[in-house]
Amino acid sequence: MNGTPAPAEATLHAYQRLKSQRHFKRVYQRGRRAGGQWMTLVACFGRPPLRYEEVKAPAGRTTARLGLSVSKDHGGAVRRNKLKRLLREAFRLEQHRLPTDLDLVIIPRQRDEDFPLQALREELMQLLQRIQQQPAGDRRKPRR
Repeated sequence: MNGTPAPAEATLHAYQRLKSQRHFKRVYQRGRRAGGQWMTLVACFGRPPLRYEEVKAPAGRTTARLGLSVSKDHGGAVRRNKLKRLLREAFRLEQHRLPTDLDLVIIPRQRDEDFPLQALREELMQLLQRIQQQPAGDRRKPRR
């Protein structure tokens, strides 16, 4: 990093991220899951309209949104933050191939070795394809 800001297309904007507990809860309750070698994906299609207090995308732009859930089991803050950067980068590089009404939560699997970016990108798309092929009624039952 040389202190210059990254180009706009090289970052995830606020409207491309799941931020509130309400957003995460909706994805966990209504979404479909698929697990792989590197991560578990929870995907929810058909986003509800945004509320007035939420950050909105520029006029006419809708895009998939990403949420990350990286527990302390993955190690210290430095390792967790590096893992989150890798997962965001995998999402950013593949976002042009993702449906625009998608809310996605990525939960990385606990591994001792480093996570390779290319493997994360490939698995992200494979798991999403598997989720899209699942029947609509194939969801987890809510806890009581």
